[in-house]
Amino acid sequence: MARYEHTQTGTLIIVALCLAVGLITVLLIAQFNWIGAAVLVVMGICLCLFHSLTVTVNGDAVTIRFAGGPIRKTFPLRDVASCEVVRNHWYNGWGIRWIPGGWLFNVSGLRAVELRMKTGRRYRIGTDEPEKLANAINTALAQTSK
Repeated sequence: MARYEHTQTGTLIIVALCLAVGLITVLLIAQFNWIGAAVLVVMGICLCLFHSLTVTVNGDAVTIRFAGGPIRKTFPLRDVASCEVVRNHWYNGWGIRWIPGGWLFNVSGLRAVELRMKTGRRYRIGTDEPEKLANAINTALAQTSK
């Protein structure tokens, strides 16, 4: 049975959000306002929820979890038609995004693995080791089809 698990840290997301939180905090100390406080809270929540992405491949599914678990998605292997390494455009960004042709789940970088579902839907999972992830998924798909 194929088993794969890898966590990628979104270093740029962490740095950018920490800088933004620090700047907003300084501005709020200088002059408090509720809009700034609300933005600070939202950015803090985003930092907590999107600082990393863990991808797990086991015998029957591919599971992705942002920051250890509260936001997750599972792709049953029986629903996956194919898997390949792809490159995202820089403007696709990070987080959970709708992109032309499907959905992107990413915390850093431009490399990803695209899952094509039997329904025709496509999902891209950002990773810093796309070849290893694609190999694990394709191995699990081969074992599932036996």
